[in-house]
Amino acid sequence: MKLAILSDIHSNLEALQACLAHAKAQGAEQFAFLGDLVGYGADPLACIEIIASLTQQGAVAIKGNHDAAALSGLCETMNFTAREAIYWTRDQLGQAERQFLHDVPLFVRQEDLFFVHACAEFPEKWTYITGPRQAGRCMQAAQARLTFSGHVHHPTLYFRLQQGAGSPQVFYPTPGVSIPMLVNRQWLAIVSSVGQPRDGNPAASYAVFNREQNDLTYFRVPYDHMKTARKILAAGLPPRLALRLEKGC
Repeated sequence: MKLAILSDIHSNLEALQACLAHAKAQGAEQFAFLGDLVGYGADPLACIEIIASLTQQGAVAIKGNHDAAALSGLCETMNFTAREAIYWTRDQLGQAERQFLHDVPLFVRQEDLFFVHACAEFPEKWTYITGPRQAGRCMQAAQARLTFSGHVHHPTLYFRLQQGAGSPQVFYPTPGVSIPMLVNRQWLAIVSSVGQPRDGNPAASYAVFNREQNDLTYFRVPYDHMKTARKILAAGLPPRLALRLEKGC
């Protein structure tokens, strides 16, 4: 059974559709969405509709900081661009979309897998995992063989030889190359962003975990990001959000 893990969709319908089609072509039958389903992009309703439909078929969906912000609050910790996008998003959401974002949990555990948007230590604080120190805390809190996370928008893999011991090592995956998830190691996979990657590559990013072969593969999926950018501008969202899609930063 293959599990596709997608994070940080950010209301980018074209990127979401492209990644789902790619994942299904890879044989994915299960899906996990690691938060920030909305924010930044111009299609929050369409993205929520797709993801909500998949959760009814057994997919995992996690709440991200943009999802929580879209429901309430002053967003004082967000920069101007993110805050303006959140306020715009709030105006688009209906009761059904708000209820869906409210109901999705901060994390999900499935046997030896743990799904979370940011750091598992305090999921509600939305801590960024930017190095081995934060990765170690996340792994220790998750107490899982495999933890899948997003939030950072950079594809990164951390591992250590024994669960709960030692500082994790960092590995930067090559797209399309399978990585064996050795059972004597503990893993933290940051799957980057479907809707707004920030590593200089505008192609959408997601990963597939092959349960049978016990390996993980990161993928980059080109999509019509210029169409998405035009929709952002037409919606009156900050122009910088459109430019970031073109540059992948």
